[in-house]
Amino acid sequence: MSENVRLKLHIPEPKRRPGDQPDFTYVDVSAPGAVPKPDISIPATQLGAYSDALIRVLDDDGNATGPWDPGLDPETLRRGLRAMLLTRAYDDRMFRVQRQGKTSFYMKCTGEEAIAVAQAFALDRRDMCFPTYRQQGLLIARDWPLVDMMCQVLSNSRDRLKGRQMPVFYSTKEGCFFSISGNLGTQYSQAVGWAMASALKGDTRIAAAWIGDGATAEGDFHHALTFASVYGAPVILNVVNNQWAISTFQGVAGGEQATFAARALGYGLPGLRVDGNDFLAVYAATRWAAERARNNHGATVIELYTYRAAPHSTSDDPSKYRPANEEKMWPLGDPIERLERHLIGLGEWSEERHAQQETAAATAVTEAAQEAESYGTLGNGAVHSASTMFEDIFKETPWHLREQRQQLGV
Repeated sequence: MSENVRLKLHIPEPKRRPGDQPDFTYVDVSAPGAVPKPDISIPATQLGAYSDALIRVLDDDGNATGPWDPGLDPETLRRGLRAMLLTRAYDDRMFRVQRQGKTSFYMKCTGEEAIAVAQAFALDRRDMCFPTYRQQGLLIARDWPLVDMMCQVLSNSRDRLKGRQMPVFYSTKEGCFFSISGNLGTQYSQAVGWAMASALKGDTRIAAAWIGDGATAEGDFHHALTFASVYGAPVILNVVNNQWAISTFQGVAGGEQATFAARALGYGLPGLRVDGNDFLAVYAATRWAAERARNNHGATVIELYTYRAAPHSTSDDPSKYRPANEEKMWPLGDPIERLERHLIGLGEWSEERHAQQETAAATAVTEAAQEAESYGTLGNGAVHSASTMFEDIFKETPWHLREQRQQLGV
């Protein structure tokens, strides 16, 4: 018998900490165009290799290459670029608004704009989205009014949620944008249930959900994958692997052991890994998964590989747990710069037009902010009446709540 070995635990640690030089040599990047594109009807059991490879379309020079190139027309590409620029300008403005004390909280999606915007373009506008708090680009790409979004952040008199949600936890039934939850992971179970209901009714709409890498460690992730697999739910389950949860790197959720896309395989689902900073690759993979769902081939898990360039939120200081300027060293670059380079290469854009569009986005955001703030800000100006606490809870208000409202005189 061999000698007894003392047992020990593996404690995941990021490869670099504050004070170290950024190092992304561990990132295995597939060559653009190298990953083949399968038919949507191929069984998940034959798609195992896709959970390790990285689907990419744009090369370093901005050229589109390979079978995943969706062949989008220049105007669609320009609309995508405008939506990403508008999303970034919106984020910058709302971040400043929080620092000015006009709202309590904000979360930026800097460096991840291609994910929400490209996926919004790839989905039908009637498809139901179950997002987390870094998919504001879904609403912006669907032309949702910026003023309405800002009023929710400001919790003012025009806040459609009447101050009941945290800032950036948007919700709009008309926009097919489900209420964001602070309890991470819930979106997955809700999306699968909604998709199952859509199929039971014989509808044509599918669902899509988003969570971060950290939330894959929640039970909802596994519950959702089980139901999606067993019942063939028409849903896209997105994992935005931006390398960091609020202060813990993706290895704490198991990212060191295998890709997050690989988790799909144990449930009999296809798992795709996609360059999340490549607008064309994100669009193509989402479109493939959407067509698979619409043709009753079931759910798909997509791991969108990206980097959270900004702090987790306005309450976070990333300099406490990762090297300074690490975001500038991310090997997959900036999604806006990459799409800009592609359009310029096509002869459909220019640096001058780009500068003009940046100015136009900043102007649109400024004007929207001025209007939104005219309806009040957090702690200043008009707010919803206290009587609204009794509304939107029951279809028919029960007697005891009617009595309480009368007693309060509201």
